[in-house]
Amino acid sequence: MGVLAKQIRPPVRPVAADVEHLPHTWRSQPLAGPIKDLSFWRQALLLAELADIAYYVEEIAARLGEQIGLPNVRYLDRDGAQAYFFTNEYDTVVVCRGTEAHEWNDIKADVNALMALAETVGRVHRGFKREVDDLWPQIEEILETNAKTLWFTGHSLGGAMAAICAGRCKLSHIESTPAGLHTFGGPRVGNRAYVNHAQLPHYRWVNNNDIVTRVPPPWLGYRHTGKEMYLNANGKLRRLTGWQRTKDRLRGFLRGVRSWRIDHFTDHLQINYINYIAEIVAADEAGEDVARKTQKLSQRIKQRVRKPKP
Repeated sequence: MGVLAKQIRPPVRPVAADVEHLPHTWRSQPLAGPIKDLSFWRQALLLAELADIAYYVEEIAARLGEQIGLPNVRYLDRDGAQAYFFTNEYDTVVVCRGTEAHEWNDIKADVNALMALAETVGRVHRGFKREVDDLWPQIEEILETNAKTLWFTGHSLGGAMAAICAGRCKLSHIESTPAGLHTFGGPRVGNRAYVNHAQLPHYRWVNNNDIVTRVPPPWLGYRHTGKEMYLNANGKLRRLTGWQRTKDRLRGFLRGVRSWRIDHFTDHLQINYINYIAEIVAADEAGEDVARKTQKLSQRIKQRVRKPKP
């Protein structure tokens, strides 16, 4: 899974000399307060961009974090498992880095689809679990003293890692409870017992034919977790029946063929998630119904996000 994903988009890892020419242009607005005060769609856009920025070297990520209003950046790396902490006076955002094609540890994590016993209940993908196990002692040490609102995000393998980390945090002695988890192009992480155990505010973004969201296969016992946020072949948020989705995926595939691209791979690019969510933000702020057939879903999401914590 990860090898194919990163053959499409090798992570941008510029050297320090390139820092003056930052490779990322923010679609989000600089933070003027807590992330929880943003609309749901702006929260999603910010976390999508941070998931993409996690692929950059630490010096670039730190400069970008400062630009957006998350100036305190800490990079964790152990045996090839990597994550960033972005913080300011209000929030802590844990961003797990996805697969890198040149990192053998990442490739091993992706292809090791056997299940292992989880720390809680059920079974979890052994490769993803090992990636989290490498980083967890450092993550746990930081979060034990965290008093800020906590968020998790990640793309591809990073999405799987973020889901596992957020679940561990929710069920552990750590007082910080995840306020939100957004994953983009993430694979399935565990069996039914595992994904149903930790109830999290998890929004799982799927872009049309993104091949990574379809692995590992259900016949191996794997299930998805979280509320699916499906972007159709036109990049619009939709809730579709099985037959409608089949037609939509075929539409995306045929459009890709006409453009000489393989839709299943290009739909995995994080930049596409960012651009489509940015369009949703613009439509929402213009007063349009960004979800059309999922208007009730979007209203429930906004009410849930704005509901004050007890």
